[in-house]
Amino acid sequence: MHDDPRHARAHATRHRVGARIRALREERRWSQEHLAERAGISRQTMYRTELATHAATIDVLALIADGLGVSLTDLVRNGE
Repeated sequence: MHDDPRHARAHATRHRVGARIRALREERRWSQEHLAERAGISRQTMYRTELATHAATIDVLALIADGLGVSLTDLVRNGE
């Protein structure tokens, strides 16, 4: 099951989106805690989402995007 290429793509996507969240947060010079407060999520959820240690729901990603002031599409888009 873990050899399935779909799982590898999903894992890579989680890492890419987490890195994008971190980059956008750092551009604003915000802490994880500050963004978590703006997004209305726990700091632990913010941490896990950035590090891609769990699969964030679309709802959580939408809250983070809103907290950053970007669209969900911009948050998850592939490429810079």
